[in-house]
Amino acid sequence: RRRILGFYRDRLKGMDGICFAPTAPYGGSNAWLTCILIDAERFGATPAAVREQLASRQIESRPLWKPMHQQPIFTQHRCVGGDISDGLFARGICLPSGSNLSDSDLDRVVEGIIQCPR
Repeated sequence: RRRILGFYRDRLKGMDGICFAPTAPYGGSNAWLTCILIDAERFGATPAAVREQLASRQIESRPLWKPMHQQPIFTQHRCVGGDISDGLFARGICLPSGSNLSDSDLDRVVEGIIQCPR
């Protein structure tokens, strides 16, 4: 999975409006999921548009997890904070990151992101 994260980082490096979660200098990621954040203004397309573009190529992606305070069961409860999780949910996409993905599969994902209409 770290290889897959590295692949995406390398191929999407320098794409304006796309970033990855940083890795703390005191630890390392297990890279279980590869997630990106999209700044729609800088990238020129929304996260939803990128997900639709990938779906049109039969590539599954999804938004980051919906924050707890946005879940229907918690709507009547007080929320403290939430701005960070709301922003991550609004801008984030989980990319395919299964261990069985080949470089060719990963290239298709990257191509779909790069070729998203802007």
